[in-house]
Amino acid sequence: MSEPSPVSDPYAHMGIVKNPDGSLTRDPTRFPRVPATPDPSPVNTVVSKDITVNHSNSTWMRLYVPVTALNDSVSSKKLPLVVYYHGGGFVICSVDFKLFHDFCSRMARDLNAVVASPSYRLAPEHRLPAAYDDGVDALEWIRNSDDEWIKSHADLSNVFLMGTSAGGNLAYNVGLTSALADLSPLRICGLVLHHPFFGGEERCESEIRLANDQVFPPTAGDVCWELCLPVGANRDHEYSNLTVGDGPVNMEIIGRLGWKVMVNGGGGDPMIDRQRDVAKLMKEKGVDVVERFTDGDVHGAELRDPTKSETLFASIRNLISSSAP
Repeated sequence: MSEPSPVSDPYAHMGIVKNPDGSLTRDPTRFPRVPATPDPSPVNTVVSKDITVNHSNSTWMRLYVPVTALNDSVSSKKLPLVVYYHGGGFVICSVDFKLFHDFCSRMARDLNAVVASPSYRLAPEHRLPAAYDDGVDALEWIRNSDDEWIKSHADLSNVFLMGTSAGGNLAYNVGLTSALADLSPLRICGLVLHHPFFGGEERCESEIRLANDQVFPPTAGDVCWELCLPVGANRDHEYSNLTVGDGPVNMEIIGRLGWKVMVNGGGGDPMIDRQRDVAKLMKEKGVDVVERFTDGDVHGAELRDPTKSETLFASIRNLISSSAP
């Protein structure tokens, strides 16, 4: 008997096993992890270090700073701060996965920015809104931090929230919560939603067309939503489907703040139609939206391809310069 394909067995596709108590066993060998790189070197143009954020929730973040900023004793100019939330459907992955570490290092270098990549608690052990709460907690930590890298090099008046996949969903919801709070002197100027993870009960055309996608098939998305949404909620919950419930009203709040929101998507991603629909509705609600949709790219393509990430970072660089306080 042949093994089931990853598409027909979404748990195997994601390297997870559901335990009788409802928790997950995650395959520790599925993605390589790498330590932070605090020491500059000829091949290390960006330094990084790990910092605890919340002991009780076991959350932490990895900070990235270009070596040129550390060595620049003349200029007192601070750098934009990008707070980047990793992907993984809210159920897998970690800040220190090589995929995300390399991406954040390239981003800090190419944008000449400080990058902070916070961890967050995973579902189903910690269902939403736990991850959103941790995302906001990380901003509070940054706001009050005495860390020398943040104090000396991060411009807290020029902050952008960014995330890939579930991290894109998280960046949006953290932004929404932060919009209603006073985080001064930390000032959010915009959001970068990179292949954001959105859902809904009814299949959209791209989910039907790309049902057998080998990167992030709709069946895997279904499992992630089942594991991360509040118990009893379906995929039309507003955490998943931004076009229902209070979703449109929330977009108006972001629109009134004047934030720029970049929505990135790839034509080979089953969620591309949902991402386009969210961008369209945001525009209708007064949000200043920058659409960046590419033909054929699979879910999270820029994470794996440095040449694609270069063009993404060029677009983000333009967004940052056009949003400068």
